[in-house]
Amino acid sequence: MRRKLALLALSLVCLLPRLALAQIMLVGIDTKLTFDDRGQRVYNAPGEDLVQFYDLGNPAHPELIGALPLTNSVVGPPSNLAVTPDQRLALIANSLDWQQQANGTWKPVPDDRLFVVDVRARPPRLVATVKVGSQPSGLAIDRTGTMAIVANRDGKSLSVLSIHGDAVAVTDTVPMGDTVTSVAIAPDGKSALAVKTAKHSVALLSIDNGRVTPTGYEMPVGLWPWQVTITPDGRFGLVGDTGNQATSSGNASPVAVIDLSLQPPRVVDFVTAGDSIEGLVASPRGNAALATILNGSYDAATDAWYRHKTGLAVLIGIEDGKVRRTSTVDVGAFPEGAAFSPDGRYAYTGNYASNTLSVLRVEADGKLVDTHADIALPGPPASMRVGSQ
Repeated sequence: MRRKLALLALSLVCLLPRLALAQIMLVGIDTKLTFDDRGQRVYNAPGEDLVQFYDLGNPAHPELIGALPLTNSVVGPPSNLAVTPDQRLALIANSLDWQQQANGTWKPVPDDRLFVVDVRARPPRLVATVKVGSQPSGLAIDRTGTMAIVANRDGKSLSVLSIHGDAVAVTDTVPMGDTVTSVAIAPDGKSALAVKTAKHSVALLSIDNGRVTPTGYEMPVGLWPWQVTITPDGRFGLVGDTGNQATSSGNASPVAVIDLSLQPPRVVDFVTAGDSIEGLVASPRGNAALATILNGSYDAATDAWYRHKTGLAVLIGIEDGKVRRTSTVDVGAFPEGAAFSPDGRYAYTGNYASNTLSVLRVEADGKLVDTHADIALPGPPASMRVGSQ
């Protein structure tokens, strides 16, 4: 009997690391914004937005574990949500609120809400709503899980948040002087990058004991940058350019490669990705990044020469200090979010116009393969994040 108990205890100990690796994938559903046949925005009535929560214990087949009716907007980078590294809380920023006009139509206006969700609960539950800056967009959580930074697009500022247990509070508002859309925190927690979209640059920030300060140093990265990510080793910052103010135009856009090991950091290369880069995330393995390409698959007129039926997922390989495009796969229309499984063996795209998630496999040779196991969604996926990537 003692031997059986000892073996059981040993098996539980061995299981703990596996349980710790299980991560939550967040998917934000926005039903309010569509595009017409001319590629123009149409603002629909609110009330049916959701945020879904998936368990990636089996990364080839994400398991839906709950959903919350939370307002979520496709306007802005698809990195407006994240989960703390301990899988305790989810932070979800909402950039736009919807107001009904006298004639019955709807108009988007900047919002300032950040939702805090307990993801340990089944189903996950909303525990707090925090007021941040105007039009909160991309956000990042540091590796300790005790600090987050939110890019306030309309507020032209950053909100710095402290995270202690279930308590999330704004500790500082950092003026940036320009529109900021997304932010990434370096693995060592000592610096960060913030995208200044309208200025076509990325600002370097310093972080000291939870205090975030612009260094005054900025790097030009190309036209209308949108999303930024940093590799797990802290070597490279990658910035996706939209090229046409976050809309398709038929022209290729690049990923700017910033070498953060240099003093000062600087743009050392550009990697051509495709027509308007929306989502961009580095693999937890550090050997790749994934970009989603709009490819004129929804925001272009139906008769436009650059209109396509599908968007693209582009795998960007990172090896021996070199960054290059390695593989491309057709995915659903208007892909927004991009994410990797915790082990980096699978990748996901949220396809806004197709109402699906694409599940892709990353082969050992760096090839991206469609598993043809798309997940049907109850509405258009506006944003997506795995953990705090």
